[in-house]
This record gives sequence, C-alpha cells and structure tokens, in this order.
Amino acid sequence: MIDIKDKRDCCGCNACGDICPKEAVSFETDIEGFWYPVVDRAKCVDCGLCEKVCPVLHADACRVSNEELPVCYVAENKNVSIVFASTSGGVFSVFADAAYREKGYVGGAVFNDDFSVRHILSAKREDIARIRGSKYIQSSFSGFYTAVKKALNEGDFVVVCGGPCQMAALRTFLGKDYDNLILIDYICRGIGSPKAFQNYLRSFEKRYGSPVVHARAKAKDLGWRNLTQQVDLADGRRIFETSAESAWTSHFNRDGLFHRPSCHACRFRGFPRVSDITIADFWGVEKIKLENIKDKNLGLSLIMVNSKKGSSFFETVKKKFNFQQVPFEMAVRGNAHLYRNVQQEPVDREEFYRALDRMSLQEALSVFYQNYNRIPLLRRMRRTVKNILRFGYAFIRYTRLHPRPVLQFFRWNSVPEILRGNMLLPTPHCVIQNHGKIKVKGVVVLGGKRVLKSKAETRLLIDKGGVFETAGACTIGYGSDIQVFHSGHLVFEGGNIINSDAVIICAEDIRIGKNTAIGRGVVIRDNHGEHWMNIPGYRPSRPVQIGEHVWFGERAVVMPGVKIGSGSVISACSVVTGNLPARCLCAGHPAQVIQTEIAFKL
Repeated sequence: MIDIKDKRDCCGCNACGDICPKEAVSFETDIEGFWYPVVDRAKCVDCGLCEKVCPVLHADACRVSNEELPVCYVAENKNVSIVFASTSGGVFSVFADAAYREKGYVGGAVFNDDFSVRHILSAKREDIARIRGSKYIQSSFSGFYTAVKKALNEGDFVVVCGGPCQMAALRTFLGKDYDNLILIDYICRGIGSPKAFQNYLRSFEKRYGSPVVHARAKAKDLGWRNLTQQVDLADGRRIFETSAESAWTSHFNRDGLFHRPSCHACRFRGFPRVSDITIADFWGVEKIKLENIKDKNLGLSLIMVNSKKGSSFFETVKKKFNFQQVPFEMAVRGNAHLYRNVQQEPVDREEFYRALDRMSLQEALSVFYQNYNRIPLLRRMRRTVKNILRFGYAFIRYTRLHPRPVLQFFRWNSVPEILRGNMLLPTPHCVIQNHGKIKVKGVVVLGGKRVLKSKAETRLLIDKGGVFETAGACTIGYGSDIQVFHSGHLVFEGGNIINSDAVIICAEDIRIGKNTAIGRGVVIRDNHGEHWMNIPGYRPSRPVQIGEHVWFGERAVVMPGVKIGSGSVISACSVVTGNLPARCLCAGHPAQVIQTEIAFKL
C-alpha cells in the first residue's frame, strides 16, 4: 500500500490511482499545488499493485536496456510555421503527425480552462495545436494510463510524450514493452507548481484589467533565447514578458522553489533513459559548427535516440527535419539537468506558498527573497568594473573620439544619468539642435552605422516645449531625420531599431511601442506641416500610436492619426492612412490587411 512519508518520494504520476482495482486511491492537493495519493483503508485490499507501478520504487527497472550511448541530433521542423508555434525546433509535431498518419493515437499535455494541465490521448490531428509546446507545470495523468493500455491492446499505434518520471510510470503500469508504442520524454529541469503559475497568470488581469485566455512559453517573436512568456488577454491584447521581465520564468530557472520536492532528488536523470526518444532545447548549439541547419534564434531541438525502436521510428520521419548528427558530449554540454538536480531554494517553502493565497507571485518573491537578492560587495565591484569597460568600449566605438560627438555627449548627458546607464550616445556627423527636453532611459545611439566611413548626416531637432523621450535602449540609424516641434512629444518605448534614412516628424504626439523596428527610409509623421485644407474636420496634426513589436518595411509611410496594433508588419512602400489591427500583415496604398494572426521574429 502506498504511504508517502517524505514528499520527495512521490513524483505525482497518478499511476497508483489508475491501477487500483477498488478505486481506493485518491489525490489531495497540498499548499504548493502538487497532489499526493491518499489511500482509503476501508476500500484497500492490500493487493500491492500501487507499489508495483510506482516509478520511484522501480526507477532502475524503468530504464531502456541499451548498452550504447544515445545517438544525438540537432534538428528543426522544415515547416517554419510549426517552429514558430513550438517551444523549440518543432520536432514533437513530426513525431505526433506520424502517429496520426497511421490512424493511431498521440498522448500529450494540454491546458484546461483554468490553466491547470492534464494529459490526453488524442486520435484527432487538430489536437496537435493544443498538445505541442511545453507547459512547465505538473500535468494530471488520472485515467490516462488506462486509456493508453486499452489502445495498445487493440493494436493501435501510440506515441506518448511526457516527463521522465511520467514515462517511467507508464512503463511500470503497462508491465511490458509494446512494439506499437513510442515513448518520448524531455530533458526536465523540474516540474512547476500549478498554484504558482496560476497566481502568475492572475496578475495579468490585475495589471491590465482583462482576464487571460491563452498562455504559452518561449514565444519566438522576441527570439528563442529570450525565453519569452506570451499571454493573450480577452480584450485582444497580447503581452510578451522576457525571462528578465517575468516573475515566473526568471525564478523558475533560478532555484527549486517552484518545483515539486521530488525534483530535488530525481531518480530519472542520467542514462540510460526511460524513453525511446528524448527531446529538448539544444542549448549550446551556437558552439557547434552547423552544416545542414541554421541557427535563426527560432529554436533548435536536441533529439536523443535511446533505443532500437526509437531509431527505427526516427528513420521513418527524419525527412521532415533539417537535422545534423552531433557528438554525445556536445549534446549534453548545454543541458546540465540531464544529470544535475535543481538547486535547493533558500526560503521557507510552506510560508511562501501560504503567502501566495494573499499576494501576487511577484510580491511574494520580493518579500521572501529580499535578503538573497542583495549582491555581495565583491560581485558588485566586478559588475561596476565590467560596466565601466563596456561603457568605454561603446563610447570609443560610437564617438570614434571625434571632438564633436564627444562634446555633444557631455553636453546632453548628466553625470548621474550616465552612472545609471542612461545616455544619448552620438556618432560623428550628428547634428543635435535641442531647445526642449531630452529624456532617455538606457543607451540611445544616434547615427548608428555599419559603413563606418560614411558621412551621412543624422539630425535631431527638438523645438522649445518639445520632448524627445525613450523608455529603453534604442538605435537610430545614420541619415535619419528626427524632428520634434513646439509642444510635440515623441516617445520610443525601448528596444527599437531605426534603420538609415528614417524620417519622424512630431508636432503633437507619436508613441512607438517596445521592440518595434523601422526599416530604411520609413516616414512617420503626425502632422501636415501646418498646411491647411478646406475639408470638414481637417486638423493639421493628429496623434500617432504604434504598438509593440511592429515591423515597418523599407519606405513605408505612416500618416497622421494612425493607430497600429502590436505584432503587425507593414510591407515596403505601403502608405498607412487608417487604423490597422494587431498581428496582421498589411500592404498597399492605402495599406490594407492581407493576412491575420501572423508571427515574426526580427
């Protein structure tokens, strides 16, 4: 009879519940959001089946008997749309599609309406959109084992993907290796707390005033390596938080506070693996010489083929991949959690999770980690020295130590702001005529150029009463002409790249969202230059609002009064005269929507 005395001895696989012939095993969720088995002694007949299927008790017996090390590949799906929709290189979708083609079943994790997670066994190809992509929190397997065994015994081909402990549990539950079953696990850092994740998602409704309707990890829009959490709200807004910005993602990768206690003493790391195939992000791929595949920062997968059955299956689907075999040593180098358990958290777990009942995840982390977030003096000194060296390098690189940009730098920046890392960094051949205010956060490069010997003039004009403001680092390319008229307010939200010869004319208010990129020769203006026309309702200027992560193609034009939604692409030479929705591809004169629900990475 299962009797959990130490929570590190239970991985929450639910196998004991499915195997019990008397339905004597139920599951209770603790303060952390993880579930543990509870036996109804009145129903229990001491048959011992619950202990027989427990993967923790039989960890070594669950491993694939393979004398050789896994054969390793770096791979990506040939369909870039699937790569965008996936957590890494989109390889799981290929494996799943193979099962559907055989009229078989695919087992994987899906979100419930409350953003808890469960495993389903699917025979419908359309379910792949729900199954693909890592969920990072514990998934319920209740009822799943029984469904898989039934399908296998009926002769159906089944592909199942889950955590190593879950795949080990499936092996013990089935009791034998089926020829018509492919088990796929992933390199697991540790499984996350549903309670902590749901708290994190609720914080978006508090911050933005709209409930969350969709969430996914590692959205590719800002690049795979940013580990960006995407959250879609009911009002249509899409929010991106990089690892550095996200309370959930940043701390998930810090220590084991969000992880199940058993992840601190995982029995399923190392080799041999418990599955036929192991998949993961291929961290460290930039150190490998790639020949048949390109690192586009969209995500590349590691595939480890662990068994003969896995090898045969891989051979049948490999034409769907761009792939390259890599040495085992290189494959494991960037995935430390193949061997290493998560770091123990330095705070009281029980008190932390109780605090989540009354405060947000970010608030709780701030309270409980305030004594651990202080950087030691020696590390602060090292960081200061590194920052000084970085500043010196950037200063020399951009000013070239020419007298004019050096003088401009010290004229338009204060020492306190420079020490905070906020500065306008002009290059040679910049003209700055400022009678208003310059308010910058981060490093703002004026006149950034690839052709270093170019003498193309970059101009920044700010009239009296005008404000040029940045909320984060950005680069304004050489040959650009930025003008802020009297009482005008031009704001860059940060992370902006403005290519050469751009023209931005602001008389009233122009706001350009975070991570928006402006191509060569683009024109953005909120005014008609104080010229008047006898048209009813005519105004010489109207505010322009551009959302986050918008991409303007070469020589696109944005006219006064326009609002452009986040995540849209404006094609080259398009003229935007009216409002455009979020996440659309637009082209023409005037610009029209030609495709919706797009995704892109700059």
